[in-house]
Amino acid sequence: QVQLVESGGGLVQAGDSLRLSCAASGRTDGIVASGWFRQVPGKEREFVGLINFSGSIVKYSDSTKGRFNISRDNAKNTVYLEMSRLEPEDTAVYTCAARVTAWNPTTTPTGYDYWGRGTQVTVAS
Repeated sequence: QVQLVESGGGLVQAGDSLRLSCAASGRTDGIVASGWFRQVPGKEREFVGLINFSGSIVKYSDSTKGRFNISRDNAKNTVYLEMSRLEPEDTAVYTCAARVTAWNPTTTPTGYDYWGRGTQVTVAS
């Protein structure tokens, strides 16, 4: 079992930056990839980005590439999502996920085994 807890969400203005954290606990040694997703009411969960365990492979969605950066500190069992030049369209609940099965840079939610509860990010115009 892996437990994930996000933090760092909040209300910001358009153009601001924000850093989200995802702290993992439990059987963290089995994590092969960590992903970030976001969701707004009435819409499907959207892939934001992913990072493999070593941090050598990072992938972003087209809508966040160049503005968002994912990193990890395995000594702290924490994955970060640094968001810059935020837009009102980035408003969503951001959730981190962990994959413990074989490595696969999947962008679909079904490819992840564990999920946090999410943190709200609201970008005011």
